[in-house]
Amino acid sequence: MSFNIAQKSQLDARELLLLEQEVKDRGKNMVIAYVLWYFLGMFGGHRFYLGRTGSAIAQLILSISVIGVIVTSIWWIVDAFLLHTWVRDRNRAVEGQLIDEIMAHKHFHGGSF
Repeated sequence: MSFNIAQKSQLDARELLLLEQEVKDRGKNMVIAYVLWYFLGMFGGHRFYLGRTGSAIAQLILSISVIGVIVTSIWWIVDAFLLHTWVRDRNRAVEGQLIDEIMAHKHFHGGSF
């Protein structure tokens, strides 16, 4: 996290606005993640949204059987507490990638973005 802050301090106002907009476009939305968790969480909908495909498929398959539904129900409750961290971490990773892209473009062209 502090690495992103150090890199962001090297960006001008226009680059920061571009970064903020791109993080909104490419990142994940907390509200959408929780809506998917609430309505499709037993089938891994929120995990598919966040790119956690392997565990999403596992939830989907487990939801087919009676025993699996019990396991998935517990898993679904635990996910409610983890979801916020997953979205935040995903958006930080996107921000880091975007900062790297902006800095590379800035250094390649020898000036501002």
